[in-house]
Amino acid sequence: MEPEHNNKNKNTTVTPNPKDDKAPSKDQKKKDDKKDEDLSEEDLALKQQLELYVERVQDADPALQKVALESMRQEIRTSTSSMTSVPKPLKFLRPHYGTLKSFYESMPESDLKKLLADILSVLALTMSADGEPESLKYRMLGSKGDIGSWGHEYVRNLAGEIAQEYAKRVNEEAKVDDLIELVEQIVAFHMKHNAEPEAVDLLMEVEDLDLLGKHVDKTNSKRTCLYLKSSARYLPGPDDLAVLDIAYQIYTKFEDYPHALQIALYLDNMQHVKHILTSCSDLLGKKQLCYILARQGVSFELDEEVCADDDDREALQEIINNTKLSEGYLTLARDIEVMEPKSPEDIYKAHLLDGRASAGASVDSARQNLAATFVNAFVNAGFGQDKLMTVTSEASSGGSSGNWLFKNKEHGKASAAASLGLIDIWDVDTGLAQLDKYFHSNDNHVIAGALLGVGIVNCGIKNDCDPALALLADYLDKEDSSVKIGAINGLGLAYAGTQNEQIRDKLTPILGDPKAPLDVIAFTAISLGLVYVGSCNEEVAQAIIFALMDRSESDLGEPLTRLLPLGLGLLYLGKQDSVEATAEVSKTFNEKIRKYCDMTLLSCAYAGTGNVLKVQHFLGQCAQHLEKGETFQGPAVLGIAMVAMAEELGLDMAIRSLEHLLQYGEQNIRKAVPLALGLLCISNPKVHVMDTLSRLSHDADSEVAMAAVISLGLIGAGTNNARIAGMLRNLSSYYYKEASLLFCVRIAQGFVHMGKGLMTLNPYHSERFLLSPTALAGLVVLLHSCLDMKAIILGKYHYVLYFVVLAMQPRMLLTVDENLKPLAVPVRVGQAVDVVGQAGRPKTITGFQTHSTPVLLAAGDRAELATEKYIPLSPILEGFVILKENPDYREEA
Repeated sequence: MEPEHNNKNKNTTVTPNPKDDKAPSKDQKKKDDKKDEDLSEEDLALKQQLELYVERVQDADPALQKVALESMRQEIRTSTSSMTSVPKPLKFLRPHYGTLKSFYESMPESDLKKLLADILSVLALTMSADGEPESLKYRMLGSKGDIGSWGHEYVRNLAGEIAQEYAKRVNEEAKVDDLIELVEQIVAFHMKHNAEPEAVDLLMEVEDLDLLGKHVDKTNSKRTCLYLKSSARYLPGPDDLAVLDIAYQIYTKFEDYPHALQIALYLDNMQHVKHILTSCSDLLGKKQLCYILARQGVSFELDEEVCADDDDREALQEIINNTKLSEGYLTLARDIEVMEPKSPEDIYKAHLLDGRASAGASVDSARQNLAATFVNAFVNAGFGQDKLMTVTSEASSGGSSGNWLFKNKEHGKASAAASLGLIDIWDVDTGLAQLDKYFHSNDNHVIAGALLGVGIVNCGIKNDCDPALALLADYLDKEDSSVKIGAINGLGLAYAGTQNEQIRDKLTPILGDPKAPLDVIAFTAISLGLVYVGSCNEEVAQAIIFALMDRSESDLGEPLTRLLPLGLGLLYLGKQDSVEATAEVSKTFNEKIRKYCDMTLLSCAYAGTGNVLKVQHFLGQCAQHLEKGETFQGPAVLGIAMVAMAEELGLDMAIRSLEHLLQYGEQNIRKAVPLALGLLCISNPKVHVMDTLSRLSHDADSEVAMAAVISLGLIGAGTNNARIAGMLRNLSSYYYKEASLLFCVRIAQGFVHMGKGLMTLNPYHSERFLLSPTALAGLVVLLHSCLDMKAIILGKYHYVLYFVVLAMQPRMLLTVDENLKPLAVPVRVGQAVDVVGQAGRPKTITGFQTHSTPVLLAAGDRAELATEKYIPLSPILEGFVILKENPDYREEA
C-alpha cells in the first residue's frame, strides 16, 4: 500500500513556484537580496533561522531532524494562534514547501515523518493548489495530535477540505470513517471556542448532525439551537425537520421547555407536546407552556399523566382553553385608556375632508349602514360596548340596538346581529347573553346573524360545556338557507382547528344532500376545512370531493363553487407532500374547475413553508396570458404570498416578483396582486408596499382598485397607522359617488382601527417562528372571497368578512405574577435584531423605549425585561408571560 502512496504523491507534487527548483538566476538573486534588505532585523533572523531548520530537516542524523522539526513546529504554532495576516513563519517557509514535500516522500516511516506531515499540512494552508485537499491529506498521514493547537484558521480550512472530500467519496461510494474521526475533533474544537455555527455547518456537510448532542453543553446550547432553527428555514425537506428535531432534543436535554414546545408545535408533533408537559415538573412552568399552546390555538386535552392533581389540571386546562384572553385584553385596554366606545363617525373623520364627501355621507343608505356595522364591530371588537349595538335601553327610548339592526336591509341584518358577537369576542358568557334576544326574532336573517355571532364569540375559546354546539346544532336542519349558513359558519368559527368529530358527523351529510343549495354546500366545505385545518382528514376530503363532482355545469361557473376546493385545501394547510393523492384526484374534475382546484390545493399545502420551487411553479402559471374567463391564476398569485410569507428574505423577493406581475399580467392576475401584497405584509405597514397599494387604489379597473383598498386595510390592520388612515380618508372623498368602492374603503378603515389599535391579524407569532394554522385559514378564506368581490363581499355574503376573526389577536405583552394576576414591570421595547451566529452576547433589540407592562408590540418589535427583580418563565416576551421573583435579587441601597 505504502509505496503506491508515495508513488501517487510524487505524481501530484505541486511546485508552486517553478523557479524554486532551478538554480536561481542572477536577477532572482538580486531580487532576493532586495527583499532581505526590506525586512526588519527580527524578521531577517527568523527567516534565516527557518531556512536553517529546513536544511537540518534534510540532515541524515535523526536527532538533528527531530530538533529542527520540533523548533519549526514551535515557531508555526506560536504565530498561528491569531490570524490577522499570513503569519511570518508560513510566509518564509513558502519557497521551501516543494523541497519539504519531496523530502517527505523519500523519508522512511517513523514518528519524524508524521511530524513533518503535520508541518506540511499547516503549510498547505497557504500553498496548496485549488481543488487539491493537501492540508487534509497530510493531516491524515500525520501524528493525529491536538488539532486546535495549530490555530483557528487551520481548523476552518481543514473543515472546508473535509466537506469537499466527503462529497467526492460519497459519489465514489468510498469509506468515510477516517474523515468522521477528524470531524469529531474539529466539532469538539469549534464548540469549545464559540464557533457553534461552523460546527453545525460541518456536520450538515457530512450528514451527521447526531454527533452534535455529545458536544453541546449548557453554555453553548442556546446559540447552537438558535443557529439550527434559523438554518432549518433554508433547507429542503426532510432535512429541515431533521435539523429541528435535533434542536428539540437539545432543548429537552437542558430542560428549556418553552423553546422545545415551540419546536414541537412547529413540527406539529402532539407526542412531543405531551412529553414536554409531562417532563416539566414545575407547575408555574407548566402554566407558561399552556399559555404558549393557547396562543397557537391548539386544542389539547390534559390527562392525569401530565398533571395528577385535579385542581391544578383544571387550572392548566383553563389556560389552554384561552378563557382568560378577554380579561387580559381588557386589562391592556384599561391601561392604555381606550375603553371609551367609538362610533364609525369617529373613524371616518369626515370633518377633515372638503365639502363634497361629507354631503354624500348624510344619506342613510343601506349599503352605508352595512359598512358602518362592520366598522363599528371591528373597531370595538372585544370591548363589550359600542355606540350602535349595545347602547343601554335607558339611554334611548325603545332600545337603540333594535333600531340600528333594522337600519340594515335583509341580509344586512345578519351581519348586524353577528357584529354583536364580535363586540363581545372571547367573552363567551356576556356575548351569549347579549345575543339571546335575537334568537326569538321572527326574521330569519336576524336569527342567522345571531348564530354566526355565537360562533364569533366562541372563536379561539374552548369551553367544556360546548355552548356553541348546543345552540347551533338545532338550526342545521332548518329549511331557510340563510339560517343554515349562519349555523354552519358559526360552527366553523367556534371549533376551528379542534377536529371535533361531532361537527363532522353533523356537517358531512349536508355536503351529500342533493337538495341543498350551492351556497349552503360551499360554506359547509369551508367550515369543515376550518374545523379540520391541517389534519389531512380523509373522510372530510372525500365528502368535499364528492360534493365537487356532483356539481352541475352551471354550478361550476358560480363564484361560490370555488370555495369547495378551498375547503379541501385547508385540510392540507402547510402539510406539503400529504396533498399529492388528493391533487391527483382533482385532475379528474371538470376542466372548468380542475386547474383552479390544483392551484388552491398546492398553495394551501405549501403555505408558510418558503418552498422556492413552489413559488417558481406559481410564477410560471401566472406567466400565461389567458382569456378573461380563466380564474385559476388568482389562487396562484395568492399562493406566491402564502408560500413566501415564511421568512423575511423570501417575503421581500416575493414583493418584487409581484411588482413584475402587475406590469405584465392580465386583469385576472392584477386584481389578485394587491391581495397577495396584503397577505405578505399583514398588520405590518411597509412603506413601499403601502405606496404600491395606494397607486393601485386609483386603478382604472374597479376590481383592482377594490382589492387594493381592502389590502391597505389588511396591511394596516390593528395598527391605527396614520398614513394609511389619511389615504383611506382621501379615497372616501375620491370615491364618494361609487357605492361599491366606498364600501371597500369603509371596511378598510374598520380594519386599520381594529380593536382601537390593540389587535394584529398576523398569523405568525413567537418572534415570527410559529404560524397559527387557524389564523392563516381565516385570512385565506377572506382573500379567496375577495378574488370575486362583486359576487361575494358586495353581494349578499358580506359576512365572509367575519372569517378574519380567526386571525385576530391582541398584540400585547401582559406580564402576570405567580397567581396569574397582572403585574406591572418595566420592559424595553425595540426593533428586534437578528443575532444568529454573532459572536459574544450581542444586543437583541435596538432603538428601544422603556415602558411599564402591559405594552403593545408592533410588527418586528421585541421586548425584554428592564429589571432583574423578576425572571420570565418564557424566553419570548409576547402575550401572557408569567414572572417569578428572582431569589438572588438585592435592592440597591
